[in-house]
Amino acid sequence: MPVDLTELRGYISDMYTDVAALPRAGFHFPTGRPLLETLGYDGGRLDRIPTGALESFAGVGYHFGLDPLREGEHVLDIGSGAGTDVFYASLAVGREGSVVGLDMTPAMMEKAERNRAAGDFGNASFVHGFAEELPFDDERFDVVVSNGVINLSPTKERVFEGIRRVLKPGGRLMLSDIVTGVELPASVRDNCTLWAECIGGAQEENRYLRLIEQAGLAVETTVTNARYAFTQESTINAATKWKVHSVSVLARRRG
Repeated sequence: MPVDLTELRGYISDMYTDVAALPRAGFHFPTGRPLLETLGYDGGRLDRIPTGALESFAGVGYHFGLDPLREGEHVLDIGSGAGTDVFYASLAVGREGSVVGLDMTPAMMEKAERNRAAGDFGNASFVHGFAEELPFDDERFDVVVSNGVINLSPTKERVFEGIRRVLKPGGRLMLSDIVTGVELPASVRDNCTLWAECIGGAQEENRYLRLIEQAGLAVETTVTNARYAFTQESTINAATKWKVHSVSVLARRRG
């Protein structure tokens, strides 16, 4: 039986509430500034971001180098967590640009707002919402980014269709996410706990890229993030068995 969306969101929200409140507690995935530096984020720019954001970072890759943000661009971050990628992007787009972070976990939203108040981020804002139901007007953004989030959605086609809708013509999607090298069996796909651990919802890589294309986005670049790795033995074993890995993708809206 497919996972129940409401139940799944509860599992995920509980997980990331813990990441917000207890970022050093130890999870099945790495967190914090050491992860950011491992993935390739610029240390000088990280120095300008509140430590409260950095400590709860739980992304899986670095996609900002695929087609760097430009001053004045308007950016949406889907699954913005405590705000690290929002603030990182806001420093790139400058005061003439803007960055909106969308997240469904209240604890992360509250922490992101505290982090925003702690720094000079007048071009950044946060909105509560879901990846499958983007609460924004058509063709609002130049760029959509997301880091380790879309694998958690059971209706990825809706996520990518929504991304295309809110992107301006020619706008780009830059994301990092968890995918697999093989199709997962139903016993894994139907397990909410494995979904929350970024395993159960991971799509086979080629299928994942086809979903992006089918939504009206042209995939331009795909990079495997070999430096990313899970941290707990049970998750590492599952990742090895199902060839779970991180990729970064650049795609552009057609038309």
